[in-house]
Amino acid sequence: MTPSQQLNQIFAYFPELSEQQRQQLSELYPLYQEWNEKINVISRKDIDNIYLHHVLHSLALAKVVSFLPSARVLDVGTGGGFPGIPLAIFFPEAQFHLVDSIGKKIKVVEAVAYSLALKNISTEHIRAEKVKGQYDFVVTRAVAQLSTLIQWCHRKIKNESNHVLFNGLLALKGGDLTKELKEAKANHAIYSLNNYFQEPVFQEKHVVYTPL
Repeated sequence: MTPSQQLNQIFAYFPELSEQQRQQLSELYPLYQEWNEKINVISRKDIDNIYLHHVLHSLALAKVVSFLPSARVLDVGTGGGFPGIPLAIFFPEAQFHLVDSIGKKIKVVEAVAYSLALKNISTEHIRAEKVKGQYDFVVTRAVAQLSTLIQWCHRKIKNESNHVLFNGLLALKGGDLTKELKEAKANHAIYSLNNYFQEPVFQEKHVVYTPL
């Protein structure tokens, strides 16, 4: 599929998107094309699949939980801004703090957020375990093993929970998770993305939710 076809597929999966949100999403491809020439945050072979492999993948979290306007969400190891930027577009009233240990990636995130006029994003060049503050949810995408993520994040989760899901960790994961989940030794629920999206790329992808 072309980027335009991929974008239309996102609009089909999320018909509730406003005109402004659709416009912001449509601007992601040219923005990342431009930045990727300077700083490689998405594989150059994969840039034409940005909407399918990165944006729609990030928005899978919106199928699992609807962040309230009061929500504070921490995106650990955001890289080029995934899943944080697509989620910030989708939930404009929630607050997203995007962090990464690589400064040049945060530079791209800041530039993209500025170009899209996303006022609900803050950024920080910092290692995940050193982040201060309390959040309703931590989101992450292919950053570390679940046991490590829990170790990094469990003290960053607010005690008071206002969402349908209890506050915790939402990790986008792929493949066979049996060993990783066993080693994590934590309560969890798995949401398979092929329940939401028909594309073959999502056949073995999941959201792993761990209440903390």
